[in-house]
Amino acid sequence: MNRLFILAGLPLVFALTACAPSHDVTSSMTATTPASSVNTSLPAALQNGWPESQWWLQYQDPQLNALIARALSSSPDLNVAQQRIALAEAQARMAEAASGPALNFSTDIERQKMSAEGLMGPFAFTDPAAGTTGPWYTNGNVGLTAGWDMDLWGKHRAELEARIGMVRAREAELQQTRQLLASSVARLYWEWQTEAAIQQVLKDIEKQQQTIVAVDRALYEHGITSSVEGVDTDINAGKTQQKLAEVTGNMKMIEARLLALTDSQSSALTLQPVTLPTVQTQMPARLGYELLARRADLQAAHWYIEASLKEVDAAKAAFYPDVNLMAFLQQDALHLSDLFRHSAQQMGVTAGLTLPIFDSGRLNAGLDIASAESGLSVASYNKAVIEAVNQVAHSAAQVETLIDKNQHQQQVEKDAARTLALAQARYNAGIIAGSRVNVARIPTLEEQIVGLRLQGQWLDAAIQLTSALGGGYHFSS
Repeated sequence: MNRLFILAGLPLVFALTACAPSHDVTSSMTATTPASSVNTSLPAALQNGWPESQWWLQYQDPQLNALIARALSSSPDLNVAQQRIALAEAQARMAEAASGPALNFSTDIERQKMSAEGLMGPFAFTDPAAGTTGPWYTNGNVGLTAGWDMDLWGKHRAELEARIGMVRAREAELQQTRQLLASSVARLYWEWQTEAAIQQVLKDIEKQQQTIVAVDRALYEHGITSSVEGVDTDINAGKTQQKLAEVTGNMKMIEARLLALTDSQSSALTLQPVTLPTVQTQMPARLGYELLARRADLQAAHWYIEASLKEVDAAKAAFYPDVNLMAFLQQDALHLSDLFRHSAQQMGVTAGLTLPIFDSGRLNAGLDIASAESGLSVASYNKAVIEAVNQVAHSAAQVETLIDKNQHQQQVEKDAARTLALAQARYNAGIIAGSRVNVARIPTLEEQIVGLRLQGQWLDAAIQLTSALGGGYHFSS
């Protein structure tokens, strides 16, 4: 019995030793140290929403929330990302189906004339004794066919895992697109609010200048002063009007960009000015790799690596023989009237083995391609990590610098406010004219504009830092 078992196994041993030889592939790249600290629990994170995926809610601004919601609901980029996910999921289902059994129903009818000179020559004549009614026959066939690729070496399993990795990568790319879109809308929104705040201060400056011009004109008309004394004020008033026109133009351009991002060309964009958020003096205690792990682009790059490694496994498994089980149950007859007779029934079971022996290097080329693509995925990931670290470092340095500038500017504004208070006190004491208070108020307002610019720059840098950290961090208020 043992001898029979050994003899039965000899064909399989021969098959395994005779399969196409695979050459050694070049050593694959390895991910840099930061790769090891990237969290791989993306699917669970996606089920519960991306960490801090709605970071913009911290501003407590209904206008901003509505703009971002509109952008996220109608963005062409998001639609493209969603369709990529749908495609990847369909491809994963296809890979999963490849490893399962298949059952097919088939039927065919054929009208044919038998050749008297061919192998089936006897059927070309009518001979009731022999059962032939030639030369025309209507052949029928109906039945079921089943097959199953046993996937002994895990080729289909590796392909399925690779496709699942692609689905997760596409899901991460969708989150990355959401973050970039939300960041773009938030940055434009607060840029508009900064310009709106500056516009109000410029209008106040223009009002003060008009008051000064009116006083100087009255003094000139009464012969108290010469006309030359009011020239500078007239020039400054003209410059202020130019600045107002520039700010108004900037606001219109920002509105146009917001309309494009929110797909709101059919409806007008009406924004109301709001107070800019207060500059925070805090920075993240740590800007390590655990924060970078929240970046969707790094998660996507990680899953591309996982998918590529499984593609390599599938390419290696292709060198081994495929074992297939097949079975059929059919009714087959030369005459349709006999098709469903019990005697027309045929069935069979087949175990097939397909062994690659010589393929002119196709399998090795496939393995080389899979290995190269895996190396490319690793290299792309390493590059993405380095760029992410640099982006975070640059954004953090920007935020820190602007925090210092804002603090110094606040002191400058306090000093300007004291100068204004002194002028107001002198006016109250009757020492100077009221127009001199207007003159003293203009530098204070100009410093407020500088402060608003710096405040807007800090806000923009803070949003960029939040985006660089994947939206998972925001300044605590």
